[in-house]
Amino acid sequence: MKIAHLSDLHLLSLEGAVPMRLFNKRLTGYVNLRFHRKSVHKPFAVEAAAAEIRKLGVDHVVITGDVTNLALEVEFELVKKLVEQDLGLSPDQISMVPGNHDTYTRGAFHSKRFFRYFEPYLKTDLPEIPGPFPFVRLRGPVALIGLSTAVPRPPLVAAGALRPKQLDALSRVLSHPEVRSRTPILLQHHPWHNPPRLAKTLFEGLYDAREQGELLRGVERGLLLHGHLHRRIHRTLPTARGHIDAVGATSASLLHDSDERMAGFNLYEIDDASGAIRSIRSCRLDPATKTFSEVPIPKG
Repeated sequence: MKIAHLSDLHLLSLEGAVPMRLFNKRLTGYVNLRFHRKSVHKPFAVEAAAAEIRKLGVDHVVITGDVTNLALEVEFELVKKLVEQDLGLSPDQISMVPGNHDTYTRGAFHSKRFFRYFEPYLKTDLPEIPGPFPFVRLRGPVALIGLSTAVPRPPLVAAGALRPKQLDALSRVLSHPEVRSRTPILLQHHPWHNPPRLAKTLFEGLYDAREQGELLRGVERGLLLHGHLHRRIHRTLPTARGHIDAVGATSASLLHDSDERMAGFNLYEIDDASGAIRSIRSCRLDPATKTFSEVPIPKG
């Protein structure tokens, strides 16, 4: 089984960003976009990645959040068009989770805007565990577990949390026979590994990483796929029975001098018979030719 991993698309549209909708956290985000992010995040990079993934004939695509910049409806429409038309896959072959930019304001969070636009990609195969998060998609040798770490925060704060209700549901998911018989692949925007400094964790980290780690102690092997950092990174989450490979994808739209950060996507191959993780790779965009080449994923 071959899985492609996209993250942090940051598709931007300022249509609808009228003054009344900017007098909140979007104001700082808007300023950031105008004077920094707009110059380095380019939609053509995401489109090129989608076209390359389509050529590779993958079995499934996962997208780990921050698909928009300001959680405006017009941005969600842009993402929906890309997912439906450019990837060329059925909703059963695509799984998505939100990032902090997709719940940028309390309005976007409480109206469940992400869920309303992308419900077909969040459908669960375990209806006895209420969603929308976590959702579980059973695909051959793997169980894709979609989690939401996206919660509204004050300006300049991009931290995430799973919260007790979702952690309790995750515990039940991990003990489910259909999941225990497969290799679990957790999808979330924020990485499990927090920054070494407390201040940075408070601004950018995952508040309940320790609690999630305790729930994962019984897992023998698996993947935890994330974004948020805008860099390729491969770390290990030790468990009582083995380890989980925690792998971050860079932003699919980011143009950057560093191979670690330049736009692209990750690829994972899972053995169909045993569920073993056979390979973890990353593809880097050459913006001049709009082609991709394989690059190593730095160990964290």
